[in-house]
Amino acid sequence: MKKISLLIIFCLFSVSAFSKPKKINQKPTNDFTTAKFKGVKATLIKEYSKDGLTKKQIAKLRDRTMSYGPSAVPALIHVMKAKDFPDRNKWLATFLLGKIVGKKSAPFISRFIQHPNWVMRMASLKTLNALKADKYNGLYAYALKDKSMIVRGQALENIRSMNLQSMAPAVWAMLYDKQNYHLPKKKTGKAKRTNLIKKVIRTVGDLKFSKAKTPLLTMIQKKKYKDIFDEMDYALSKITGKVSPKGKTHIKKQFWKRYLMKETII
Repeated sequence: MKKISLLIIFCLFSVSAFSKPKKINQKPTNDFTTAKFKGVKATLIKEYSKDGLTKKQIAKLRDRTMSYGPSAVPALIHVMKAKDFPDRNKWLATFLLGKIVGKKSAPFISRFIQHPNWVMRMASLKTLNALKADKYNGLYAYALKDKSMIVRGQALENIRSMNLQSMAPAVWAMLYDKQNYHLPKKKTGKAKRTNLIKKVIRTVGDLKFSKAKTPLLTMIQKKKYKDIFDEMDYALSKITGKVSPKGKTHIKKQFWKRYLMKETII
């Protein structure tokens, strides 16, 4: 329940933190003395240390942080790095750092993909996605194997939304990762595919991973994969450029069977 409630709030942050950015002078004026910078940092650290903030208070903290512009950066970095701040506030600090500094913040924010706290790993990935930071393939590949399924799902979304086609093999490999399945308590039981597997199949299609074409054409004919039929049909349409006819499953199966036969003959 804690993860669900956090994610609901995080979704609110993800929209509000990057929508309608205010014009900010990226360079502090001469009026900003060292003393004033320290004052801003102390003020914000005090505000970010408060736990249990309401949505209104979070919005107010966001606006106040943005009003300081670049002079808020030292405080935001401190909040992100320190352990003794509420998760929601650390998340907000990460997003606002990305908004204030822009893509130049990506190298620093990307470090948190390997942070011990899953919240910070998620915040890092979501912020990098909002920044369209497409130069971190190695870290995204690392996150695809994260111990948290929520984090793995976000890494997958980064790859899909930024169309990182070179990452397609790593995405396909997720089908063979036991973490992405509901494993039975009894040894005799069968592992069940999670919704993440469905997203993997669709992403493989979005990335137009041609090496997945033949395996998918074979899999789509088998009954044991019926739970991901729609996703395979979608992926094949993206990879091949062909769209199966509307109708029942067996009609679509026949279409893809004929397609496979033509491919084999050729």
